[in-house]
Amino acid sequence: IGIWAGASLGLSGAALQGLLRNPLADPGIIGISASAGLGAVTAIYLGLSTLWIFAIPVMAMAFAFVSIVLLFALASRDGRVLTLILSGIGISSLATACISLVMNFAPTPMSLRDMVFWLMGSLDNRTTEDLLMMLPFVLTGWVLLASVGRGLNALALGEDAAHSLGINLNRLRWLVVLGTALSVGATVAVCGTIAFIGLVVPHIMRAIFGSEPRNILLPSAIGGAILLTLADIATRLPVGHTQLRLGVLTAFIGAPVFLYIIYRARETIR
Repeated sequence: IGIWAGASLGLSGAALQGLLRNPLADPGIIGISASAGLGAVTAIYLGLSTLWIFAIPVMAMAFAFVSIVLLFALASRDGRVLTLILSGIGISSLATACISLVMNFAPTPMSLRDMVFWLMGSLDNRTTEDLLMMLPFVLTGWVLLASVGRGLNALALGEDAAHSLGINLNRLRWLVVLGTALSVGATVAVCGTIAFIGLVVPHIMRAIFGSEPRNILLPSAIGGAILLTLADIATRLPVGHTQLRLGVLTAFIGAPVFLYIIYRARETIR
């Protein structure tokens, strides 16, 4: 599961960074991760996870798709990247606020603990059934994202240049968004929130394979799978009496890299 999840996060991050032409873009920017997290904590709050073993991933997936529908409703009219980003940030902020509200009213300390631990992300106790549930959505997302390489390369030259080369920009944007939503939504539904993989891996691959977006899609998928697998192995090493959660470790890896990217790009940002 870690290989599939890491590859999905890395590939989605590379595609989003190519679409937005911004090395700071991350799959969480369109609100999918936060929405899936809201579905999971809602399932825990309602006690559904005690009635059905797949309640948490199914609810997480359902909320992720609701966020997709909402994103399409908000941003599909003009199709501009700015509208897409702002809509995603709004959805993510609303989902995060709702997560805090649900956790505030957690019926028992145990349910609150379960919510917090799930949001930290982990591959523990994941089964073949979990993999089979996420696989159709992940593979569909991969197919969509694999088809956008030429369009992202053209978009790197500017929207006018891409349009003159025959690229349908609106179609390109929604292929990336839907592919990201499917693959990342399924990943978060099964593994919980795992931060920074989609940000860090494409940046590393860009330094190795060059800046053309098409050239880093496959390497980012492979790099994401490797990084997440290594991080999962690291969390299983004995450290004290409490196991380190996967999402916590990736955040500690990703946050310094994020700051370094901002430092390197400060002139561009200015």
